[in-house]
Amino acid sequence: MSLRILLLCHSFNSLSQRLYAELRARGHELTVELDIADRVTEEAVALAQPDLVLAPFLKRRIPASVWQRVPCFVVHPGPPGDQGPSALDWAVASGATQWGVTVLQANGDFDAGPVWAHAGFAMRAATKGSVYRREVTQAAWLATLELVERFAAGERQPPALPVAAARWQPAMAQRDRAIDWQRDDTATVMARLRSGDGQPGVLDALWGQPCYLGDAHVASAATVAEFAHQPPGALLAVRDGALLRRTVDGGVWIGQARRADAPGTPPGQGSFKQVAATLFADEAARLPQRPAPLMRANDEWAEIFYEEFGSSANLAGVLSFDFYNGAMNTNRCERLLAALQQVRERPTRVLLLAGGEGFFSNGIDLNSIEAAAHRPNDSAADESWRNIQAMDDVALAVLTMTDRMTVSLMRGNAGAGGAFLALAADEVWAHDSVVLNPHYKNMGNLYGSEYWTYLLPRRLGDAGARDLMASRLPLRAVDALRMGLTDHCDDGPRAGLEARCLARALACADSYNWPEWLAAKQARRAADEAHCPLARYREQELARMHRNFFGFDPSYHVARHHFVHKLPHAWTPRHLATHRR
Repeated sequence: MSLRILLLCHSFNSLSQRLYAELRARGHELTVELDIADRVTEEAVALAQPDLVLAPFLKRRIPASVWQRVPCFVVHPGPPGDQGPSALDWAVASGATQWGVTVLQANGDFDAGPVWAHAGFAMRAATKGSVYRREVTQAAWLATLELVERFAAGERQPPALPVAAARWQPAMAQRDRAIDWQRDDTATVMARLRSGDGQPGVLDALWGQPCYLGDAHVASAATVAEFAHQPPGALLAVRDGALLRRTVDGGVWIGQARRADAPGTPPGQGSFKQVAATLFADEAARLPQRPAPLMRANDEWAEIFYEEFGSSANLAGVLSFDFYNGAMNTNRCERLLAALQQVRERPTRVLLLAGGEGFFSNGIDLNSIEAAAHRPNDSAADESWRNIQAMDDVALAVLTMTDRMTVSLMRGNAGAGGAFLALAADEVWAHDSVVLNPHYKNMGNLYGSEYWTYLLPRRLGDAGARDLMASRLPLRAVDALRMGLTDHCDDGPRAGLEARCLARALACADSYNWPEWLAAKQARRAADEAHCPLARYREQELARMHRNFFGFDPSYHVARHHFVHKLPHAWTPRHLATHRR
């Protein structure tokens, strides 16, 4: 039985998108309403007339006027019995080894309705955001599928499931995350920083200025040894925009920071997350730079690193780049381009481009662009222009690497220019949990670049490319494979993905017909260049982007400002809210 489902969520985030795409693929009719106000939710239910309301990511209670009228199910990021708004924060901070997701029916009590389904998982030592996007999202999908199948089969009473005694945990306060740099060891510091990753961050101070910290990575013993004479809490060095800070037994790299706003700061005028060394540029300039070599030691953190595997005759290289939230600012693009130029000198047959674990890439960095609007003699438009040019340079470097096979490995989601950066490679391999958003218009009607007008039609044809860009909807990896947008969908466990894809890459490098394949690739590129040079595609795309950045229509700048400052939604986009068309 097909169901009409209203997806009610605070934002259409990675979890909401995954559930939306998966349920649509199974024949259910989905429409979305962002949780703006009770009256708006009531109106959405009246218009949509859903069989059920599914709430995968909420920050407010569902009003009684809704859950008393139609069955409403909340996806809670905690095991049965867990209650409270900071479930995952507490799990990460406490070092829980097992966790889960529960789907419960909304009633008058917070997280205390009847349990319809749940799924458990083993916890990784990772940030809250990483666990949310990976284990929580997968468990949420399994539990939601169980609920929907029961409901579609006609069940209207929750199953008899063993449920643990209720355990209420309050919202985690900053005092619960606070770091004592004079006493806390690295493990404690990392647990607290990971628990606040994304939002709200950990309130602390840098150079005496209150700010929220995030994006933390353990520093290697070799790196910390150089600064063993420095006291705990001292700021020591800079790498890839991150600040190295001493702990009592080691050190951590802090990649992101946000200044603490004064009380009463109006919405949209406050601070936002930035690369830590950029936010404190003057202070960080006095610290020594400690870049990691591209071919790093195993325990050395860096945003970009390179490894090689296989025999000397059939080498496969892996260039890994993992940028916070998949955002590629101008500097990151320039460093990735330099890495591509360096690894191009290596005698590899296959180059695997391994994007971030959470996000392969999401294209230009909107936060860094917003920051440019507050710098003297700079502007958001100018930084947008620099950033998109740098993204195009990276895509061009991949496109013109005609002396080997290039493969984009999507370990995490990809959006906008990041999706088209992946398509610049010869092949795209994605895990089946990946969700793609290969379009630009949701960010203030951006036209887009990264050679998409060349890359997309060569895979989907002109009509297919137009349809995909107009849809503006999330796309599952398996659907991308089916339509020819990607070339391989790995349906194994997420753990072990990298090893399986490396084995696949080595098999390609050792293929008996590799010389013939390479010759055919070079011939195709030469023919395409003769038909229409890549420079022409870039020129035409950037002409449209220039109007987006510098033209009379401010839509992009308004959308970017709202996104960066996390301003509340005023309405639900009509391509999602089909009940309002």
